Amino acid sequence: MTAPAAESRPVPRFGLVAQVDHADLAGGIALFEDADRLGYDVGYVRVRHLQDALSSPLPFLTAAALHTERIQVGTAVIPLRFENAGRLAEDLATTDLLTGGRLRPGLGSGYSAHDAIYTRAFGQVQGDRTEMVNRVLHDLLRFVDGEVVAGADAHIEGVEPGTPLRIEPRAEGLRERLAYGAASPARAAMAGSLGLGLQLATMAPDDGSGRSFEVLQLEALRAYREASREAGHGDGHVMVSRQMLPMRTEEELEQWVSLIPRERAAAPAVAAEHAGVEIGGNPAVFSRVVLDDPMTVAHALLSDAVVQEADEICLVLPFGASAHARHQVLETFATDVVPHLLTAIV
Repeated sequence: MTAPAAESRPVPRFGLVAQVDHADLAGGIALFEDADRLGYDVGYVRVRHLQDALSSPLPFLTAAALHTERIQVGTAVIPLRFENAGRLAEDLATTDLLTGGRLRPGLGSGYSAHDAIYTRAFGQVQGDRTEMVNRVLHDLLRFVDGEVVAGADAHIEGVEPGTPLRIEPRAEGLRERLAYGAASPARAAMAGSLGLGLQLATMAPDDGSGRSFEVLQLEALRAYREASREAGHGDGHVMVSRQMLPMRTEEELEQWVSLIPRERAAAPAVAAEHAGVEIGGNPAVFSRVVLDDPMTVAHALLSDAVVQEADEICLVLPFGASAHARHQVLETFATDVVPHLLTAIV
């Protein structure tokens, strides 16, 4: 879903973000097959623990890649609160090799408001949660970069004693495709300084200033760009997701309207920007939802200042939609919205 780039701005990539339930893994793979045929550049899955949605996304993404030809596959996001850096480095690299270098992992922090329910399965957070997440993140990056973690002893078969040992396997190009899902300017700047991509979702932390979602998120995006440039990584890569769904008929609209509100944050029928509580229990400002004809959706995206500065635009599918409804909206977005966006942007 790309076109020759104009000098004014590189052509953005287009993708989707979906929730795949364990009870319908085949339907999730079919969704990726649809997106691949329709020309989407990348498909991301949400990650959830102790719920029906994907808890272990990498095996699913491997299967999705084997059923598709070109679409890249990723996560939005893997919560690092639940991860061991060494095992995750192994799993990411193995998945990247199996997918032919098509993996685009998105990493993030995790949940905080009700952390106690995860203790039995995932262990207790040692010390400050943010510090723990940072340790896992920095260790993961060092392992992916090839840090020597030990020297072989006489018990490592087939390896000369003293040989430097690293996390295996190694996957070329994986480091450049890692991204971090950050909402605040501080965390976005951290991602930029580390040479990670940035994933921006449909909410931003409410700082009490009364500023709009768009203004808050634009601040995070620009903090990321500045930090990335200062660290010598150039402009970096920004993925922004939006829940703006094109509808061709009233019947299609009826299929989707019951799925809004999304993310358990809005009151029924709320579609405008609004304040709420995000999954971790913290105050947040949520983006508007648009369910309308394709031209209205295109205009809404083009009027979004964050979208205008992003490198990748992703359509967020509310969970609970039927396979038919998901295919309809993916097709309409690809055929009736993206061409308008490309014409206006480039």
